[in-house]
Amino acid sequence: MEEYHNWQCYGNSHRFSFCQHPFIISIAAKKVIIQRDSEQQMISIARQSLVDKVSRRQKPDMNMLFLNVKVRRTHLVSDSLDELTRKRADLKKKLKVTFVGEAGLDMGGLTKEWFLLLIRQIFHPDYGMFTYHKDSHCHWFSSFKCDNYSEFRLVGALMGLAVYNSITLDIRFPPCCYKKLLSPPIVPCDHNTLVGICDVTLDDLFQIMPELAHGLSELLSYEGNVEEDFYSTFQVFQEEFGVIKSYNLKPNGDKIPVTNQNRKEYVQLYVDFLLNKSIYKQFAAFYYGFHSVCASYALLLLRPEEVEILVCGSPELDMSALQRSTQYEGYQKTDVTIRYFWDVVLGFSLDLQKKLLHFATGSDRVPVGGMADLNFKISKSETSTNWLPVAHTCFNQLCLPPYKNKKELKQKLIIGISNAEGFGLE
Repeated sequence: MEEYHNWQCYGNSHRFSFCQHPFIISIAAKKVIIQRDSEQQMISIARQSLVDKVSRRQKPDMNMLFLNVKVRRTHLVSDSLDELTRKRADLKKKLKVTFVGEAGLDMGGLTKEWFLLLIRQIFHPDYGMFTYHKDSHCHWFSSFKCDNYSEFRLVGALMGLAVYNSITLDIRFPPCCYKKLLSPPIVPCDHNTLVGICDVTLDDLFQIMPELAHGLSELLSYEGNVEEDFYSTFQVFQEEFGVIKSYNLKPNGDKIPVTNQNRKEYVQLYVDFLLNKSIYKQFAAFYYGFHSVCASYALLLLRPEEVEILVCGSPELDMSALQRSTQYEGYQKTDVTIRYFWDVVLGFSLDLQKKLLHFATGSDRVPVGGMADLNFKISKSETSTNWLPVAHTCFNQLCLPPYKNKKELKQKLIIGISNAEGFGLE
């Protein structure tokens, strides 16, 4: 952190800093820098709110120190959009979520659930904001034109809030998205400057639309007469709400044939159209949403693939590593119930292991530092063995009754982890 602050203070002076050479710094160290930087911004914003309140001779209260989001499960997206829009000045405060009509207190668990449910709804195909490409197993921005791009700004703000509050999200964007998100890494002062535009190649398109990219690759390597055999022009077509619309890749593109000589230009313009121009307004809103929360010089240290890891964590589950780092309260790791538990969990399918992780921690993703960073704890629950296990997702804690045998433990655990939504108070 001293290195980071020196780098911020002395900038481009001749004074040496490791931050001038970020490839030296590990992703785990960069995560610490971003977390500390976020914490300091949160404290600074909260302090300013307190000073403003006192200077106006108003009585301060604890709620003013947080970004308080109050939502109904039945109107999750609209309520979240309203709350974040109305409280834009508070986005850099510590996030606290309340579900209307539920008794749960947010010590971190409700925040995780809010992110999970909101992302699930926004990325649903019926919602129309993003298109899911089955071949590449990732989402990409819908190019449909609309009057209001505020919901794309919401998704960007969500991603920013996740990084800012150290929450991992189950979002499947291609690497190209993170490259665009850092173009540029600091929001330009001039609002006329284009944002989210980066150099894209056929390789980037392969990661989103492999079939189309393969077709364009075949065009580049075709040995016959391109103009006569393909009969294409510098015009492309897209379907929008059942209507086929045409777009020229360059002025008078509909009158310019694609030939052996200009096919490289055609492919480059087509890729640029798909990944930059056709979704510019959508991505610009997304970009500004992300940076409205995550604006920090620490982003200058990150490569696109590192931003992806910070946002999404790792999908690779190593339950043996989790077993080695688990802490116990009321149990010893040699106790029979604990031995039953790990025998069952290590034998679970990947899907059930993910459900267990989500049940106990609020997310099925692994943070940057690996399983050890979860600080997972199993506590003894002094209740009847007829009860199901209980989780405190705020503390990554699983409360496990002392089940009498492995079969009972497995049955109760599967019921518990398969029905894990909503919060109450004991």
